[in-house]
Amino acid sequence: MLKVIINGCSGKMGRVLAKCVIEDPELELICGVSSNNTDDLNFKTYTNFNDIKEVADVIIDFSHHSALNEVLRYSVDTKTPLVIATTGYNDDELNKIYEASKVIPLFHSYNMSLGVNILLRLVKQAAKVLNDFDIEVIEKHHNKKVDAPSGTAVMIANAIKEVLPNVENNYGRYGREAKRKENEIGIHAIRGGTIVGEHDVIFAGHDEIVEIKHTAQSKDIFAKGSIVAAKFLVSQKPGYYNMDNMF
Repeated sequence: MLKVIINGCSGKMGRVLAKCVIEDPELELICGVSSNNTDDLNFKTYTNFNDIKEVADVIIDFSHHSALNEVLRYSVDTKTPLVIATTGYNDDELNKIYEASKVIPLFHSYNMSLGVNILLRLVKQAAKVLNDFDIEVIEKHHNKKVDAPSGTAVMIANAIKEVLPNVENNYGRYGREAKRKENEIGIHAIRGGTIVGEHDVIFAGHDEIVEIKHTAQSKDIFAKGSIVAAKFLVSQKPGYYNMDNMF
């Protein structure tokens, strides 16, 4: 059985992940880490990595970008493979992730849904063929989500740029001079209610529209995707891995 540590275990995604790990016969949840209240959790928890006594095969991180330094330090020091499913990282934090991957196997994705990552492949294929269409990305999430646009919307834009390197992101529009420019990707963030996550990519051409859409109906899909990533990662050499490598 693979022994798992969950970072961010008291958050909404951490709790969903803990349930999925406990239900998986191939995994053992040995402990969780969280700075928030964990009294209602039925597994061992710590407030910081320094206190952990158990030895894990893999760490799955669903925490907050501000917790990056601690989880990277622990993973590198103990040579424990790390799955990062947290979003909201800036360029400096991303560089730290890349540096750590030189020492440990590290899996990083802005979205752990297998369906979303199939969507990315479809979007790239569409962008190759519909390269003269206007492209817009609309993402919808619950009203508690902090970062905008979503990490998945950024992934979509980056996937398009692999095919159309000259396009530029335009994050929403406002004002009297807001006419759409050529070679831009419009990215729009909607926040409301309890929307788990929706991403819609629109290719608008002359008299025709093509839409590619993914809807998350529960948080389980992200937890289960991260578990698949963890099982893949533990047999890999140090390096930076993502969904493309796993597929």
